[in-house]
Amino acid sequence: MADLSARDVERANFVFSIYDFEGNGTVDAVNIGDMLRALNQNPTLATIEKLGGTKKKNEKKLKSEEFLPIYSQVKKEKEQGTFEDFLECLKLYDKEENGKMMAAELNHILLSLGECLTDDEAKVLLADCMDEPDDDGFIPFEPFLKKMMA
Repeated sequence: MADLSARDVERANFVFSIYDFEGNGTVDAVNIGDMLRALNQNPTLATIEKLGGTKKKNEKKLKSEEFLPIYSQVKKEKEQGTFEDFLECLKLYDKEENGKMMAAELNHILLSLGECLTDDEAKVLLADCMDEPDDDGFIPFEPFLKKMMA
């Protein structure tokens, strides 16, 4: 791919080899999103589906030469949220302007806005990334974002 550097191609091929569970030079299209995220991309579920990702296993298989253009296209897209974008969004919930928000509000946001998470996905994300709420139920949201995006 002319628009991917040699290092990008090498990294993509490495990720591809990890997701080639059967060792036959193909990956299941259900893993496209995970593969792109392993390459530090943040595609939406709609983008993944548009590029050929599937929701069920064994619906479609991809070869490396089919994955590279997908990676290239996602890498070029500018619609990915940055840390600063997400920080600005969470500041809307910072009523006291002290860098904190209600833990319950964060859970509600994850379950109801944008590409909604399931209850289980939200529980795992919050358990992994959220600091313990204070006595009033508030958490600092900047450390949460840093851990989530790491």
